[in-house]
Amino acid sequence: MIDFARNIRLWFAPEVIREEGGTPDYRFSLANERTFLAWLRTALALIGGGFAVDQFLPELRRGWRVGLALALLGAGVLCSLRAVNHWVRCERAMRRGEDLPVSRFPAVLSLVVAVVAVVMVVVVLVGWAG
Repeated sequence: MIDFARNIRLWFAPEVIREEGGTPDYRFSLANERTFLAWLRTALALIGGGFAVDQFLPELRRGWRVGLALALLGAGVLCSLRAVNHWVRCERAMRRGEDLPVSRFPAVLSLVVAVVAVVMVVVVLVGWAG
């Protein structure tokens, strides 16, 4: 979490990252950017799913609907923040010649999405009405 806070300033100052180490092969930087964009697409899908749950399941009890929507929206927000933070961490590691950073975030995100999906399966099968 401390690294996350330190890296926030680098999100808006990519020229500072260039001052570290040497320039990596551009293919690695472009791959890092594609990964960042994939995380953003995932975040947008989660956010869209949150809005869809809220708007298209009016018969679902309000508490369930809001809870599921907020879980998806929250996961989307975290995913978008994690995307930029991971991009910065990877870019810095490549410039320094270090191993790429590891992260538990993909596992956490997968668990959140799996839990929401299981709840949605139950909602569809049981058909809870508000």
